[in-house]
Amino acid sequence: MNEFKEVREKEGLTITEVAEQCGVSERTVYRWDNGETEPKKAFIELIKSNSVNGNGVKYETNNEGKFKFIDLFAGIGGFRKAFEPLGGECIFTCEWDKFCRQTYVENYDCNDHPIEGDVNDVEVDKIGPHNLLVAGFPCQPFSLAGVSKKNSLGHKHGFKDETQGTLFFNIKEILDYWRPEAFLLENVKNLKSHDKGKTFEIIMEKLEDELEYHVEHKVIDAKGFVPQHRERVFIAGFKKDTGFRFKNLDIPDPDSGPLLKTILHPEDGSEEPEPPYTVGPKAKVNEKYTLSDKLWTYLQEYKEKHRRRGNGFGYGLVGPEDTARTMSARYHKDGSEILIKQEDENPRRLTPRECARLMGFDQPGKEKFKIPVSDTQSYQQFGNSVAVPVVEMIAKAMKPHICGQKEEQDPRQLKISIK
Repeated sequence: MNEFKEVREKEGLTITEVAEQCGVSERTVYRWDNGETEPKKAFIELIKSNSVNGNGVKYETNNEGKFKFIDLFAGIGGFRKAFEPLGGECIFTCEWDKFCRQTYVENYDCNDHPIEGDVNDVEVDKIGPHNLLVAGFPCQPFSLAGVSKKNSLGHKHGFKDETQGTLFFNIKEILDYWRPEAFLLENVKNLKSHDKGKTFEIIMEKLEDELEYHVEHKVIDAKGFVPQHRERVFIAGFKKDTGFRFKNLDIPDPDSGPLLKTILHPEDGSEEPEPPYTVGPKAKVNEKYTLSDKLWTYLQEYKEKHRRRGNGFGYGLVGPEDTARTMSARYHKDGSEILIKQEDENPRRLTPRECARLMGFDQPGKEKFKIPVSDTQSYQQFGNSVAVPVVEMIAKAMKPHICGQKEEQDPRQLKISIK
């Protein structure tokens, strides 16, 4: 018997419990148990006392592992979809876009608290005590596309953008007031290199030096989870060093991820028609998603023009055996980032249902994510969202560290009452 299996059985832990505690898939734990692969030493140490952090300090989970969290810049709830099934109770939601709020309330129970709009109008002291803050704060001031567009228009970007770029400081203000045990932030990969790294330095200085959180960060490509190349930086922080490390996560190899055929409509009658996305007895993709001759000609000319200039602007033409480039919020403009090949026809856009699958909101065996808005709005919403399976992996790894009882408790946090 291998060391891992001996420790697991000695501690009386099931495969499922180990997977949840370590933030890995059950399939990975089965491979450890069978000796097919060897886990990192950190994982063996982690399970030796069921809830032991990386520093060897044992702590107890509170109220059967339940915790409260707040969802800032919530979009359509990608973070909530990952943390809620793990025992998280969302007590506060903030999202300024009315169409995103429409999608959010269709998919989550929002009866216990209203969705706030502009975060600048939020009274911080009224939010309420919580264990975790999650936020995918607006990325346009830091993204490559956003910076290029603002430069071309002569506008400021990054923290010089007076509207979006300063929203990080709203997060800082809430963290400073409520002092939750942990936080998880997400942004574009370019955040780390923006303004020669100065923007990221400021963020880390505020989180680590001023707020005194222990902070970990890592760029993760969602391509190992969904058929899309999507690199995003995740920033996790804890009031104390609980031993959480991104390097201990079992992140799938991007080159071994799923292909587009896993999210495309099969069009063979094996799925029920879903008008207006698919129609007819074989649930064929609606013809409205096929590009017109005029638009297809324009996109080809546009791409060729930029090819001659030596850059890669333009569409990406892909099929079932491929993976897609990053889906952006601008997909609703012309659909040029990801186009699906069709036999004897012009390419087509993804349907909103396929976008939901591409971002991990729709997963096999689970209830369909409700899409109550127009195609234009849904493209923008999914393009702006987090890739749910990536956040699910991080959430599972963070949970034992969020729920741990620390030696010291902030007086404001003593008011937390888990239902």
